[in-house]
Amino acid sequence: MVLRFEARHRIGIAIGIAFALLDFLILKQSPLFVPFLAVAAIIMGVQFFLDFFIENQRQKEIEEKFPEFVRNFVGAVSSGMSPSMAVISASKEDYGALTQNVQKLAHQIEWSVPFHKAIRRFADSTRSPIIRKAIATVIEAESYGGNIEDVLRSVTSSLMEVKKIRAERRASIHSQIMQSYVIFIVFIGIIIVIQNFLIPYMQSVSSRSISMFGSIGPSMTISNKVVISFSSFQTFVISFSQWLRSLNGIFVMLALIQGLFAGLVIGKLAEGDIRYGVKHSLILMMLAFIFITLSQGFLR
Repeated sequence: MVLRFEARHRIGIAIGIAFALLDFLILKQSPLFVPFLAVAAIIMGVQFFLDFFIENQRQKEIEEKFPEFVRNFVGAVSSGMSPSMAVISASKEDYGALTQNVQKLAHQIEWSVPFHKAIRRFADSTRSPIIRKAIATVIEAESYGGNIEDVLRSVTSSLMEVKKIRAERRASIHSQIMQSYVIFIVFIGIIIVIQNFLIPYMQSVSSRSISMFGSIGPSMTISNKVVISFSSFQTFVISFSQWLRSLNGIFVMLALIQGLFAGLVIGKLAEGDIRYGVKHSLILMMLAFIFITLSQGFLR
């Protein structure tokens, strides 16, 4: 995916920066400071996230429409057309997100670009591993004397089977995806209860025991809450490093790591490709960060 930087990206970044500045000026001492800072970061990056999601959807549509293009191409070849003329004939149909790539292929052939070279460029322009493998198989088979029509029929049949298997897997895994989200939300709730109720209770019991019986041996303590200071860059770095070692920082990092890998696993199970888990990871990490930081601010 090519990273684009358009006007809407600049607007999103500007709004996020303005939101962050207002957060520093108005909510600096408020429990809402950190959650709103996260919201500002989300606003700055939301356009790039949308680009990533839209590109994923476009790739899915390209792979779904490719068998339809191949069927039209094979039909044209079966009617007696040459492969080059068959591509031009098939390019007159609508293939959704794949239409632009097919029309570009037809234009190259009209400009007398060799068929094999043009079809390779077509496969590369889709940026789809499945289409690249299919085209490479067709070219390789034809170079060894195979019938391009029969090869394309076999490739189309294989692609339709892959599409069917993916659809069945998405349908069967849907309930598991919902279960994964519910389990993660329960995990966040358990972290909130442990951090804001169980640990303070245990610390109060421990302090009463020490006051009654005295300290038996050396003890290691972890700070419950560290306030991040913004008075200078040096104090910010020091206070932030202390925050990471505090219970607040440890629990937030734990939830973010869990959300990252849980989302990647969901994407792998649902689509068979770990890249599609990025959107799930972002959603889970955002939920974890906002809910835990809000609980840290209001419950303690």
